[in-house]
Amino acid sequence: MPPAPVRFRDFERIVFFTGAGLSSESGIPTYRGTGGIWKEYDYEDYACQRAFDRDPDKVWDFHDKRRAAVSACAPNEGHRVIASIQASKAGTTIVTQNIDGLHQRAGARDVVELHGSLWRVRCDADGIVRPDTSVPMAPRRCACGAFFRPDIVWFEDALDPRNIRRAQEALTACDLLVSVGTSGVVYPAADLPRIAVMHGAVTVEVNLEDTPVSHFYQHRLRGKASEMLAELAS
Repeated sequence: MPPAPVRFRDFERIVFFTGAGLSSESGIPTYRGTGGIWKEYDYEDYACQRAFDRDPDKVWDFHDKRRAAVSACAPNEGHRVIASIQASKAGTTIVTQNIDGLHQRAGARDVVELHGSLWRVRCDADGIVRPDTSVPMAPRRCACGAFFRPDIVWFEDALDPRNIRRAQEALTACDLLVSVGTSGVVYPAADLPRIAVMHGAVTVEVNLEDTPVSHFYQHRLRGKASEMLAELAS
């Protein structure tokens, strides 16, 4: 393996921008690649508000399967390296497109979850949002009688502007951006790294292969995320 182009120890304000490729090492399927979830399931039946309005129990059955699969997986070394850097450098921010909660299980805190979390539910009728780790999720209905829904950004949903703002602020201020396992095709999240580029940060992309946004990055590392991150941390 060639020497790492940068070392985490040389930077103070690091943003880790993570995607499904990081969690795939823990056994969680990606969404769009080979074997991805949306190759097997149609999002219009399982992952949009229209589907939920038609048949909330069908949508919850699908998400309960996802909860069971994710709960059987453990954080990998990549998650642990990122959590350890955050613990040692107060200026570190983790921005993730993942909904699996593995960053938090590895010890990370205050993660910016752009696409929500599989482990929160909300009742839009009452404006309630709460953690929920039950598998299967129960009860499915709020005390008001309406169905809870997963607190996830589904297809056709808008991202929470508060999370977008937090990500933008961190990317504006960072001196190092490390993108890990992102496909570069999910917008608007895929466009956020441009902010760090525009503000002069050193940029690193960690992935198994090139992506549509690879040209954003000064350093492009190809290989398993856990191995590449461990090298940058050494």
